Amino acid sequence: MYALGLGLLLVVLKWLEIGPVAAWTWWWVLAPFGVAVVWWTWSDASGRSSRKAMEKMELRKRNRIDRQKEALGIRPRDPR
Repeated sequence: MYALGLGLLLVVLKWLEIGPVAAWTWWWVLAPFGVAVVWWTWSDASGRSSRKAMEKMELRKRNRIDRQKEALGIRPRDPR
């Protein structure tokens, strides 16, 4: 995500011809987008994306269960 933000910033600086970025070639300005594509490809291929999504769903599930138990007056379990 940081590479995408950096790429967008560099494109805007190049387009508006601000600072030293105006003198750079477009290859250097667009390079962060290539880094972002490589990162997302690796993240999907290694299973990192799905693992992070499952961790997020599990945390939401645990928080929802704890809220419901508190509403019923039952003390939620402590995390192990």
